[in-house]
This record gives sequence, C-alpha cells and structure tokens, in this order.
Amino acid sequence: MTVREVIDAIIKKTGVEPLPQDKTCDILISGSYDMEVTKIVSTFMATVDVIRQAIDIGANLIITHEPTWFTGRDSVDWLEDDPVYHKKKELIDQHNIAIWRFHDHMHMDKEDGIYRGFDEELGWANYRIANPDSMKHFGVCYELPETNLKDLCEFFKEKLSMDVIQIVGNPDMKVKRVSVLVGGGSLGFGREEMPMEIMHQNNLDLLICGEITEWTTTAYVRDASALGFNKGMLVLGHERTEEPGMKHLGKWMEDIVPGIEVHFVDSKEPFTYI
Repeated sequence: MTVREVIDAIIKKTGVEPLPQDKTCDILISGSYDMEVTKIVSTFMATVDVIRQAIDIGANLIITHEPTWFTGRDSVDWLEDDPVYHKKKELIDQHNIAIWRFHDHMHMDKEDGIYRGFDEELGWANYRIANPDSMKHFGVCYELPETNLKDLCEFFKEKLSMDVIQIVGNPDMKVKRVSVLVGGGSLGFGREEMPMEIMHQNNLDLLICGEITEWTTTAYVRDASALGFNKGMLVLGHERTEEPGMKHLGKWMEDIVPGIEVHFVDSKEPFTYI
C-alpha cells in the first residue's frame, strides 16, 4: 500500500467526509503520497526520539496525532532560519520517512478515536453515562465504582506510568461521577466556561483533565472544595490523556492495512520532575 492508500483507508473507516486540505491539520508533513509503506508507527507526537525509534523499527510512515513542527498548523515559514527545524528535517529526510497527522478526522469519528483508546487502556467503556444535552459533544462522562481521589491517582500512576499527578481538592474525597476532558478539552472548546458547566450540569464529583489554565476551572474547583462541595480535579496532562488513543490505533487499523505491521511508540510525558 502507498501512503495515500493508507491515509484514504483510515479516513474512510472513520466515516468522516474528507476535509479540504486548507480546512484541516490532517496533512502530510513529510515524504510522498506515492511511497510504498514498509511499516507504520503510531504516536502522540513525532518527536526526535520517536523518529529515531521508527528508524530502528524500519518504519517509513509515522502517524502522529499532534504537530511535528511545534505549532497547531505545522506551518514552517517561521522556521526558515531555525537550526532545530533544519536538524530535525535532515533526520526525517535522510531516512525517507513520511509523517501524516491524524487529528481532526480522529476526533470527528462518531466514537472519537482518542476516547476509544482511553477506554480500552483503562477498561472504562462500560462506565460511560450520558452527557447533559447542552454538552453532548464535550468530553465523556462516567459513573465509576465509588473510590477516593487518592486511590484514583494511584490507579492512573500505574496505568499511565506517571510519577506525579496534580490534584485540586481533598485527596480523601469520594469519587463516583467523573468527566474526562482529554488533551486541550479542559480549556473549553472556544468557551472557557465549558468544563465548569459540565461539572455543574451533570453533578460531577471530579474532572479528569489534560491541559489546564490555573485561573479558570482550577480556581472554580478549588473554591468549590473550600466551600464544602465534593468537587475535585485530577490533572494528567495533554500527552498522557491522548497517547492511549494512538496506542490502540494499530488494532483499529488491522483490517485496513493487512500485512503491514503497526508499531506504537510512546512519545512519553514531556516533563522531568526533580
């Protein structure tokens, strides 16, 4: 299969009408559509470390969820004189690697491929509950067997190989009804009020967040807890919440890339904690 055939098959399986190239970030970042694919690597982000591992595996197509060139649209005009860009591009070109971004179509799939992978990784699919009608396309809500915030943190540390998890609220608080806002969802989709609204409207105990802003939802939950409400927030970060979607992408692709190996390469949490 060529790179183009793989991409076309992926988009077709999502059921999403292909978006015009000028209306999506799902573009070919490097390489040629006509390249024959040897092996595929799926990852949250095509970092230098991920690219080096793809080379070792013998893969010439990397499917990445997030940007390769450091901004949302992967534009490179601002990088013309940047040595980091040129060194990374040299590595990619030297090994003739195609990089394709799979973001918009993945989230627009009726089941959202990132949340599908999150559920598969954690085993939470059977705990899903309906979102309030006003926010049915925002995040995913669950009703879990009752636990507490501290124990839930330990669960995520083990499942997602994390050393540090940020929380807001009482570590001993009871947790049952939660919403997961992967990636940048916890910033709101154009309206920063959205995470707080879903917490109120769906009577949630806990928000499990990707990225956060400290003076929006963080402040709301902090004040709620101080006032005696059973409210908390657990922060996993953008990468840790979305990487499971890319981890389980290979299984989802099995029927559309027969005979081609798909390897997951973890781009890993971007921070080192001291």
